[in-house]
Amino acid sequence: MNGARGRGDKGFALIDLLFVCGIIGILAAIATPRLLSARTSATAASALGTMRTLGTAQLAFALSCGNGYYAPDLPSLAKPPVASNIGFIGPDLGAGTTVLKSGYTVNMSGTAYVGAPDTCNLLGPDLSAQAFKAAADPVDVANPRFFAVNALGSIYEDTSSMFAAMPENNPPPSGHPVH
Repeated sequence: MNGARGRGDKGFALIDLLFVCGIIGILAAIATPRLLSARTSATAASALGTMRTLGTAQLAFALSCGNGYYAPDLPSLAKPPVASNIGFIGPDLGAGTTVLKSGYTVNMSGTAYVGAPDTCNLLGPDLSAQAFKAAADPVDVANPRFFAVNALGSIYEDTSSMFAAMPENNPPPSGHPVH
């Protein structure tokens, strides 16, 4: 033989390689939307957990530290009591008045009440709130799930941000409770 391959030699032809690449492309096209859907569900579940955490932490703060009043913002809720080194929420969630957590922007506020006593974590008199509101808005504009909680303790969901219109101690004008 002169070194050229004959018809009986084994190996892949160009058509075989194109066929395998086509199959991989089809499988990727099928899997990508499901992967993105799973990612959106996971970030929404995290935001829902964050709203539960804030609602529970605010209740614990009011009952044990705030003399019946709530923390006015995230850093105040993360500030540990005098005799402890652990706050009511973790330092990651209490790092600022607005934090980014698992693909969501988390905000919390409470209107300071004149006459509120000082708290066990020394926020100062007149700084605690009679109620609060918190919200988690997705960073990804394609994610349609927005969450909020307030002093009522129910978590609400809507397709747009609820933070601006969310009352501190009444149901929001839009959205529905999450069960």
